[in-house]
Amino acid sequence: MSEALQVMLWPLVACLVLPGLLIYLGLHIIRRGIIFVDLALAQVAALGTCVAVLLHHDAHDWQTFAWSGAFTLIGAAIFTFTRPREKHVPQEALIGIVYVVAAAAGLLLLSRSPEGNEELRKSLVGDVLLIRPAEIAGAAGIFALIGLVHFIFRRQFLAISHAREGERPLNLKIWWWDFLFYTLFGVVVTVIVHLFGVLLTFSFLIIPAVCANLLVRALAWQLALGWVLAALASGAGMVASYQLDLPTGAATVVTLGLALLLTGLASRLLPRRPPA
Repeated sequence: MSEALQVMLWPLVACLVLPGLLIYLGLHIIRRGIIFVDLALAQVAALGTCVAVLLHHDAHDWQTFAWSGAFTLIGAAIFTFTRPREKHVPQEALIGIVYVVAAAAGLLLLSRSPEGNEELRKSLVGDVLLIRPAEIAGAAGIFALIGLVHFIFRRQFLAISHAREGERPLNLKIWWWDFLFYTLFGVVVTVIVHLFGVLLTFSFLIIPAVCANLLVRALAWQLALGWVLAALASGAGMVASYQLDLPTGAATVVTLGLALLLTGLASRLLPRRPPA
């Protein structure tokens, strides 16, 4: 096995296996028009990690995961019960406020820690090269369970995500299904932020979903295309990271951004699609 493959094998496996569910959730987020909710929840999860670090817990301790999960659950409740019935204050504004406050609070907490700067960098860009097989297996198991819940209740989740403003689809209790959606979403974010960092998590959630929406309409095709784009961009980012001695997470984010640029150009050249 070459040196490059030894270094990049498990990070590459993580980037091939784990983004599948993220892309599916990203398609929901785009439909709901709350693009930055994943970034806000990721920052809230990182805030929980900051609290754990301040209490002298290691990044891999269960207490760190518990603090991060608890903060994310609070964030899920906030986004559920601030869903606007009218458009006087769009929810995206509230999401931005949560992100800014959580980021500022994290900076304040880490200013009290001797390792604050390093922890802040890790919370943003992660440390993909240090991902271990057990972490990938654990995250994949959790994602499989969450994916099963989404499959069982796909009719309810899709109905709410595709509903127009003011509609009450399928006579559902929207607040309950929203809370379940955001709670499951928060669990995913909590798990993945510890592995990928905030920036790479946001990129995997949104960029492949946006690319797929630019090219195809059917959900199954969007999932497949999003996964292929994520896999190709991850591979290219890791090759560039190894060859140019760059931070792997940041290189992958930039590569995903370039993939979005190329996809946007390609969508301009394709025939116009009929409206959904």
